[in-house]
Amino acid sequence: MTLLRKHSLFSQYPPEFYEVLLHNSFLAKVAAGKVICTEGDEASQYFLVAEGSLEMFRYSMEGEERVFSIFEKGQVVAHAAMFMPHGKYPMNARAREDVILYCLDRQSLHKACHQYPALAIRLLSIVSMNMYEQINQVHLLTSSSATERLAYYFIQLRKEQGDRIIIPVTQKQLAAQLGIRAETLNRLLSEWQQKQYIQGKRKEWEILDVEVLSSFANTGVRSF
Repeated sequence: MTLLRKHSLFSQYPPEFYEVLLHNSFLAKVAAGKVICTEGDEASQYFLVAEGSLEMFRYSMEGEERVFSIFEKGQVVAHAAMFMPHGKYPMNARAREDVILYCLDRQSLHKACHQYPALAIRLLSIVSMNMYEQINQVHLLTSSSATERLAYYFIQLRKEQGDRIIIPVTQKQLAAQLGIRAETLNRLLSEWQQKQYIQGKRKEWEILDVEVLSSFANTGVRSF
């Protein structure tokens, strides 16, 4: 459990804390493509990704799949669901590749929060920032053009990966995530290649003109 003890959410507590937090926890190996939890299931566990990555997704009323977020090694997944009054997972989780997870118990987390209030404050801080990011995302989707949304997405990936980026979802999923038509996404990618803003294909791209894409992406972006 070294990874968990070093995580910013769970670090710098006395040994007794981990005895409480890790009660009923276990390590699980999940094969690529396997669903880890399903929307509407009882939310009895949350997860820390030890190896590999997983994705959170939902289906639309028309049956189309939309990926909302991707979690990689060292990230905690579904911790907010542990405090939802209905006690159910709000999304599906699936292994993107072979993954190793620490499966952590809901009731043990509640008990740890009662005994160690600093943990509850840390959790509240994380959930608050996630909510703020979601508000910004909704604002972006409702008040910006397709060009601005795609540019913002590319620039955010660049912050994590550098000038050479790999889009972690299919183009169809990306279009749905950005709230634009797949045809519009393809047209923008083609235009940007012709203007030498980017180069690449499918999921692998290189950003050639950061300044131009940044200027597109700046609409509605907060400085904090």
